[in-house]
Amino acid sequence: YYVLRNKSCKRWSLQTATFTAPDAQVAHGWVQHIQEKIQQTGNTRPRKLLVFINPYGGRGKAPSIYYTEIIHLFQLAGIETDVIETTRANHARDHILDSDLRTYDGLVCVGGDGMFSELLHGLVRRTQTDSGICEEKEGAKLTPCTLRIGIIPAGSTDCVCFATMGINDPVTSALHIIIGDTQPMDVCASYHDGQLMRYSVSLTGYGFFGDVLRESESMRLMGPMRYDLAGIKMVLSNRSYRGTVEFLEASDDSSPRDNTRCRTGCLVCSESSERLSAKFKNNGSKSEKWKSVTGSFAALNITAMSSACPKSQDGLSPTAHLADGTADLIIVQKCSTLQFLKYLNRHTNGKDQFAFPNVEVHRIHAMRFTPEQLDDEEMVRRQKRMFVCPCGEESVASTWNCDGEILDCAQLSIRVHHQLIQLFARGIEDKESR
Repeated sequence: YYVLRNKSCKRWSLQTATFTAPDAQVAHGWVQHIQEKIQQTGNTRPRKLLVFINPYGGRGKAPSIYYTEIIHLFQLAGIETDVIETTRANHARDHILDSDLRTYDGLVCVGGDGMFSELLHGLVRRTQTDSGICEEKEGAKLTPCTLRIGIIPAGSTDCVCFATMGINDPVTSALHIIIGDTQPMDVCASYHDGQLMRYSVSLTGYGFFGDVLRESESMRLMGPMRYDLAGIKMVLSNRSYRGTVEFLEASDDSSPRDNTRCRTGCLVCSESSERLSAKFKNNGSKSEKWKSVTGSFAALNITAMSSACPKSQDGLSPTAHLADGTADLIIVQKCSTLQFLKYLNRHTNGKDQFAFPNVEVHRIHAMRFTPEQLDDEEMVRRQKRMFVCPCGEESVASTWNCDGEILDCAQLSIRVHHQLIQLFARGIEDKESR
């Protein structure tokens, strides 16, 4: 058996080649020799995996995908698996926190981004607990996780899988796991009043994306369609929120406008450990210079990767890197409904979504947001307004959308933890990297 990559260098499939030996002894020798070569070269292949299946998320197809498309691939590769079908929210996270993981070479989630988030939170917390580190404090230096996470996509959007492989295909993901590919990944940690709230890898958004998530909670019976309906409602309401965003901008050569895409073997990511270490040694934390922007914001988005998905092939920030110790901060100032629609449309048509006068993007290591407190006079003025938007009353503050989970607070600080986790992946392949 061998892996075949098609011309796009993204979809992988399993192929077979048949060899005829003169006798069984020679055939056995061939097999032994091939297996020895596999173990001696290439990546460290997993021998035992802990697999979590979410039977309820996305379209409810996760069990079918695993048992019809994936399990026989693991069996062919000689990988032992322990399989758990989750029965409640945070089932996988709690199991990771309480179980003995020493016999496993990796964790696998069969589901969507929500299921991945459970494994992320469980594994990071377990690693810090085993290392004697209190992860709750904002200044904590977290220990990178050694166990790798594999994603078999079976959700609604599967953003994390798409942004790290360029495709949402269960067989392709399984083959990356089998051959032992490793892709380190940065993680954003969100804090409120110095205490840890959540981890995220794709989107932490305030304003538009926070409002969409909060509005969609009342439409759960509609399934995934609720996000589209909530999005339309929020676009029409054209809300904005005043506050101050402060950020620690990355000072190296990488820029969110340089059009350098993060791909397999990315030099920006591979050289980042040495670069960040030298920067800290030379400068230290005392010389950090924060920048700030005060205004009325339609959206504040922070992403540690491109956040690409099938509906938005380039994502929120096309040149964001997976493992360089930074995130991209996208600031969208208050604008008209038409202007905001044009900005959103740029995420689907391949054009530069930052080429607007009210949009700016920065590559950062950390961020703080403080909402503006309305005085009594402004509060009274809002209460006495004659006209009320048919799409709902405007709130004083928005909420944060943290990888699909609501953080019901406005004041927030975010810090990027460099290469905190590892995935069974190799990044998106270009044709040249075949």
